[in-house]
Amino acid sequence: MNHRQHPAPRPTTVTRSGPLTWVQQWHWFEHTIPAPRRVNPTPLADHCQVPPGATVDDVLAALASLTARHEALRTTVDPLEPVQHVHRPEWAPPPVDCVEVADVDAGTLETATAALAARPIDPERNPPWLARVLLVAGEPRAVLVAAHHVLIDGWGLAVLIGQLHDLLRGAAPARTPVAHPLDTLAAQPLERARAAEREWLTRLATNPTNVLAPFGGRADGAGRHRLQHRSVEAYDDLDRVARRYRVSAEVVVLAALAHEVAGRTGEHRFLASVVVSNRARAALRGSVGVRALTVPVQIDLRPGAAFGEVAASVAAACAAAYRHGQYRVAELVAAQARMDRRRGVVAVHTIEYNCYSWPRDYLVPGAETRPDGPATWIRSEPDEPCDTLYVDLSRDAGVVTLDVTVGDHLLDAEQAVALPVRLCALLRALAEGARCPVPARALAPAAPGWWRAPQGWVCLPRLAEVVRAHPGVLDVTVTPAGETGRGGEEPRPAGQNGRGGEGPALAGETGRGGEGPRPAGETAREDKEPRPAGETAREDKEPRPAGETAREDEEPRPAGETGRGGEGPRPAGETGRGGEGPRPAGETGRESHGPALAGEIGRTKGEGPRLVACARVVPGVTSADLHRHVLDHLGEVPGLLAPDGYVLSPAGLGSGPLPDRPGAAGSAAGTPRLTARPPATEAERALAAAVAAVAAPDGLPAGSSDNPVAVDMNGCLADHGVTLVAVPRLLALLHRSGHTGIASDELAGTASLGHLAAALEPLRDRAHRGGETSP
Repeated sequence: MNHRQHPAPRPTTVTRSGPLTWVQQWHWFEHTIPAPRRVNPTPLADHCQVPPGATVDDVLAALASLTARHEALRTTVDPLEPVQHVHRPEWAPPPVDCVEVADVDAGTLETATAALAARPIDPERNPPWLARVLLVAGEPRAVLVAAHHVLIDGWGLAVLIGQLHDLLRGAAPARTPVAHPLDTLAAQPLERARAAEREWLTRLATNPTNVLAPFGGRADGAGRHRLQHRSVEAYDDLDRVARRYRVSAEVVVLAALAHEVAGRTGEHRFLASVVVSNRARAALRGSVGVRALTVPVQIDLRPGAAFGEVAASVAAACAAAYRHGQYRVAELVAAQARMDRRRGVVAVHTIEYNCYSWPRDYLVPGAETRPDGPATWIRSEPDEPCDTLYVDLSRDAGVVTLDVTVGDHLLDAEQAVALPVRLCALLRALAEGARCPVPARALAPAAPGWWRAPQGWVCLPRLAEVVRAHPGVLDVTVTPAGETGRGGEEPRPAGQNGRGGEGPALAGETGRGGEGPRPAGETAREDKEPRPAGETAREDKEPRPAGETAREDEEPRPAGETGRGGEGPRPAGETGRGGEGPRPAGETGRESHGPALAGEIGRTKGEGPRLVACARVVPGVTSADLHRHVLDHLGEVPGLLAPDGYVLSPAGLGSGPLPDRPGAAGSAAGTPRLTARPPATEAERALAAAVAAVAAPDGLPAGSSDNPVAVDMNGCLADHGVTLVAVPRLLALLHRSGHTGIASDELAGTASLGHLAAALEPLRDRAHRGGETSP
């Protein structure tokens, strides 16, 4: 085995062990992803001041007291199985060191905190935290703390540092028991989790994807920008606006973000992912363990609405979403991978938002910003992708701090720096009494080549490049066809909608006065909350994905999954066919991606806009080959949408114009079915054996006659019933067979096993690959 063997925890140091919670499973999986590819790159590190008179021994004593109180600070995780072990307080030396500095100013703290966050933490064998005492002339002035996200979340780190500061000021150690994640296992609400997973899938399927990309960023952007903006003036402005509209300051900033996105893009309905601490109960407020998760907040704005209406709408949406804060992340990730592959598009929320809802008064006083205005710093990484706009709000010592992480293909460096400046300017205008209505149209048209499909925005040239990259394609054009409401007009370039210079039309917009655009399929419903397309009125019931029928007393299922009694999960598209083998994702006996989801207009009956790829191909290439090729690149290339149909021309028909309509000679109209394919190459057989081993019941070995798992190389990992909790063991099996080259997040995505197997390489380096150690 090519993982370095980790010694089992010594029984003399372990006090108890057990499974990881649902939330911990995600972060345990996430720490196996290479650091540049992680969803949230922000390191978990912060600091607190040391009160005058406190000594280094006082700091060490306080940290020892906290270690004894919080079992999370002395917990390790298994490298291959989702299991955690709690150790005795004295099981390891405290991970603390001291560093002499000239002064503890803002610049020194920023540099020192970043340096500590960059140090490796191995949560499989060592304490999941590090601390560093900054000394000035031998006297402690500040304590820095870094934590690994698999066992301590951002809210927990704030709790930990706040308690450390209290102890250093002379407070008596708290005696109240603190819950460890192991204590909450039995209370994990399964029915609420399933409802939350349904809600996530419904919101992802009924909101547009790629909202920001057509209106900013670099066409060749493959990296991300991280910046921090600090403003003293915005602190008072934010308080005044929150009081004016009677909502929290945190809601005001999220509403301002929604207002900014609507003005930039012309979209008025999109999805925000908001972090909730899951610490509402008093017994959990002092816990430092991992509990925070994100909830889907539906942003639905009315063009022309004053900001007060926006704030009220966002507050109501947040309140509705907060009940969905506990769910099985591994199951949701797998369900979304199946759904995305069926729909032919990766659903991505537009905004991700986090905040600390209390002032952190333990920070070192200093020049956090210039007294005469705001300050911004930015760092750009050209090869570290980010698919969303992430904003973190904090309000400390009279300063508003906005931390922003955004992909370079969404906002370029100049636009990223301007974003928090524009937000603060909006707060100032609102504080002075302005109404700041929501713009009805985008401030600028979409970039050339972008087209608004019902599922969101697609970059037509980029999609054509992906199709053209197939070795059997000689030439290709990708064009919208059958757009409604335009008579016999030819499709226009992306963003051109026959409305002068007003900007891109939204799907389903039909000229409704001041009402604003309505999502596809949504009919007028006075005085009611917006409802996803296809959803009928269901009083006092959880939202149900389109096409899902009432199923009393049954387990909730992802969109499109049919009732199957106690059979257990079935791969996407499998519909119970007696002795037949499982059907790969997308194969459902009709020319489409599988069960229709709300908002997918024009994908089964030719109604509404459709996307058609017209290609000249070498003999033997089929529509299914091209469709599978596009699906395999959905998670690799932003701005893609699988075509609704393919028109193929054999290479021998000449070099004239490609046919532009389905049904032409030599063409195949409609979305093709993908048939199951067994492994054929050595790499495919190695990957198939690893998938079969982790998917097999009772751990039966791959290739056993008793192993019923049939591995389809045209399906993704989730199609085989394997979730992210099995990925570390699957990678270990691949290493054992002498293969490497696949990242763990690629396995959990939409790519087919055949596509992943093509990236496998012989394992040359026998160094340790398990347990990514950076925070």
